Amino acid sequence: MRQTGDSKARAANSPAAGDPTAAHAILSDGDEDDVAGEAEAAIDGDQAYDDGDGIPISGRIKWFDATRGFGFLVSDDVEGDVLIHFSVLRDHGRRSLPEGAIIECIAEQQDRGFQARRIISIDLSEALPIPPRPAIPAADRADRQALTDAAGTFELVEVKWFNRVKGYGFVNRPAEPDADIFVHMETVRVAGLADLHPDDRIEARIAEGRKGLTAVELRLA
Repeated sequence: MRQTGDSKARAANSPAAGDPTAAHAILSDGDEDDVAGEAEAAIDGDQAYDDGDGIPISGRIKWFDATRGFGFLVSDDVEGDVLIHFSVLRDHGRRSLPEGAIIECIAEQQDRGFQARRIISIDLSEALPIPPRPAIPAADRADRQALTDAAGTFELVEVKWFNRVKGYGFVNRPAEPDADIFVHMETVRVAGLADLHPDDRIEARIAEGRKGLTAVELRLA
């Protein structure tokens, strides 16, 4: 497997580094459901594991949404991300994969990009730990709803930085680059965005929270 420092960096960043239009880069909820459905249908229709036109690919899991049942692998072997549906994990007794896991698989080119058809091996030695997801107190849920109700209309913002592991980051209005606007990982997930990267342009509804400006809703610009 060819894993370099560059590939590790790619695993921590967006598909095609900052190009939100690249294959599998950022998908809307509807697109994600379509991709997942197509993947499951294709895999279930080929349970004999005929590798056919498939090629061996090695890389790292960039992210995997256990609720939706799929995620993406980044690799030096091919351009773009490789879709991994939970269906191909059945033989390994899994339904999800942690970020950073090293995967060897057989993948083939589909209309939307490469898709894993068979998982050969899973190496969790360098995977990121999965942090526990604490329950949101009722008071915090009320505060979030109040912020949403008080937020303005969608407006253009630029990503200053965002860290998936830490679970938060900041965006700025283009005309006010020094006024940081907090954005939580949960807001990114609810928007159906895979990740945020410096200088990405998106739209946000912004409210004044107890600790400053907060983005309460996001969408593609």
